[in-house]
Amino acid sequence: MELITITSSIVLFITLLIVGRWLYNRSVRIRNRLQMDRAFTNISHELLTPLTVITASIERLREQEPSHAAEYAMMELNVERMTRLLQDILETSKSQSGGLKLLVSQGDVMEYIRRTALCIAPLTRKKGLTFNMQCNPKSMMGWIDPDKVDKIIYNLLSNAAKYTNTPGQIDLIVRTNENFDHIIIEVRDSGIGIPPEKMKRLFQRFLDGDYRQMHVQGTGLGLALTRELTILHGGTIDCKSKEGQGTTFTVTLPITKDAFSASQIDTQHSIDLSKPQSNSSDLSAMEMIELPTQPAKPHENPQYNILLVEDNEELLMLMKTLLSYKYNVFTATTGLEALEIIGKEQVHVVVSDVMMPVMDGNELTRHIKSTPHLSHLPVILISAKTSEEEQKHSLSIGADDYLTKPFHLSDLKSRINAIIESRQQSQNTQQTNEKATEERSLTPDEVFLLKAHDCVMTHLADGDFDRDAFAAEMGASASTLYNRLRALTGQNVSTYIRDIRMKEARRLAETQPNIRVSDLAYKVGFKDPKYFATCFKKEFGIQPSEFIEQAQTYSA
Repeated sequence: MELITITSSIVLFITLLIVGRWLYNRSVRIRNRLQMDRAFTNISHELLTPLTVITASIERLREQEPSHAAEYAMMELNVERMTRLLQDILETSKSQSGGLKLLVSQGDVMEYIRRTALCIAPLTRKKGLTFNMQCNPKSMMGWIDPDKVDKIIYNLLSNAAKYTNTPGQIDLIVRTNENFDHIIIEVRDSGIGIPPEKMKRLFQRFLDGDYRQMHVQGTGLGLALTRELTILHGGTIDCKSKEGQGTTFTVTLPITKDAFSASQIDTQHSIDLSKPQSNSSDLSAMEMIELPTQPAKPHENPQYNILLVEDNEELLMLMKTLLSYKYNVFTATTGLEALEIIGKEQVHVVVSDVMMPVMDGNELTRHIKSTPHLSHLPVILISAKTSEEEQKHSLSIGADDYLTKPFHLSDLKSRINAIIESRQQSQNTQQTNEKATEERSLTPDEVFLLKAHDCVMTHLADGDFDRDAFAAEMGASASTLYNRLRALTGQNVSTYIRDIRMKEARRLAETQPNIRVSDLAYKVGFKDPKYFATCFKKEFGIQPSEFIEQAQTYSA
């Protein structure tokens, strides 16, 4: 009996210990989540202030210089997008912390939904989609939270437009139930559909949708927030989809006053049908933006042709506008489209985004650099990926330069100019050497050294290009290469390679004064920027960062 009592006590103690530990861990997770939510909220609020300043500045510019309507529209479009994203983050944060509140008011629910839905028209027109809307009955009084319903309508319709290709169709059907106490909102599209494995996680935050495949932007917050707003409104949401055939979202919301608590009801104000819907207003700017045709038609007297590869059409247009003043510009939205243009047109520099559908920028670079008749073509990559590992990877497969977003378009222009000037210098040197060769015959040793130098320059960014790879490229054994370089230059193989890398690093730092030390290191084949800095100082008696600062001063 005592043994049973002791055993029971032990089991009870262990159980209490486990439960206590679970409660403690849960409280820590909740506290951390609340701290994270507050951080998101504070950051979002801080970012909304400068966006307001930017909006006011755009309005002032429009008054002073009204001729740039398209540029102002594009700026406003992206300000609105950023504002909406921050608002979504705020709403999601409030939902997680229980701070998201409902406030319903009375009005014509059908008319409100109809006016809200019409704001999607610019987007459907831009994509060449057919948009149909049915409200049955056409007018119906009820109680809703206009802000929440606005977000639900916007997210469902914009999502349908994102994943529907031309020609395609989007249908919005709004009806009431038999008791007239609920409205049923259906959004149907003829888009790509949703795979079964993603249906299970459809309303999960930050779900990785097929944004790049469809040439659209996304965050993974829209559907998750839509579900939370629907539930907050006392409603339900359902989705049915077939791959390649389309998707239908069905939202059911209560609209009677007794469906909500007293604290959720606003009797002082009715639904304002004349007020523009803030969550859809950015779409109206699309109709003022004219996007470039693909590809751009070259000038009559081309000197240098630049190929821009970017799936964001607005950024593509801005880059094209800036560079067209000096260069002939071709444009593509995927790597495969870029290769088609390269095959048809003479291209001198390729500027490509990294993250793209079908074929990304790294794959495009790898293809260019591994194709003998294209390997000479310079490639500048642009990406939102800012880690040194990502940059290192892109440079290691042959990219000539790497820019991180956001970037100044003037910086991109200077990088292109530097590459073109570098190629011009190389061509001038080659022409001078060819002319000298015509005047006199080169000795076998001179031919060997020219070949060796060209070989190292070809593999300049390859950090794995060592003595054995050098020897194989030269068609000699490692010992033969060592003995001959030693006899002709007084250097061993590693020292010879490093000497060329250092000289090229100095030249690049002089011609590209805005380059970062890490980028410079990767471009000349160093895997470790710290080791590169040590070698640079040993070679030239100055840190590369100090050398770059001096170059910036001279170029200013």
